[in-house]
Amino acid sequence: MQITLMKGKIHCASVTESDLHYEGSISIDRALIDAAGFLINERVEIYNLQTGARFATFVTEAPQGSGAVDLNGAAARLGMPGDKISIVAYASFDEEEAATFKPRIVLVDRDNRVQSV
Repeated sequence: MQITLMKGKIHCASVTESDLHYEGSISIDRALIDAAGFLINERVEIYNLQTGARFATFVTEAPQGSGAVDLNGAAARLGMPGDKISIVAYASFDEEEAATFKPRIVLVDRDNRVQSV
């Protein structure tokens, strides 16, 4: 049996830009991508803590240290700069892997800098 678990999460990040005229995705500071264990083009679920909107998109890379968490394309309609969001990736595990797996949960400050993992 396969079980789907949270693989990684960036909790309470601030949206820095919304660009409707960009191919759809979420651009995330490379430091946050690495801390959360995300991959480029990986599907992620976005949870807007301000509006309750929930949607999926894929990860693209923003420059390391930029603090960028940009919603692009159609996703730009679901969050505005300043909105707090959680970004979550999931993965499938067999029961044995699931029993010992520990997800990466990244907490950030108001400038989207890693505070703890």
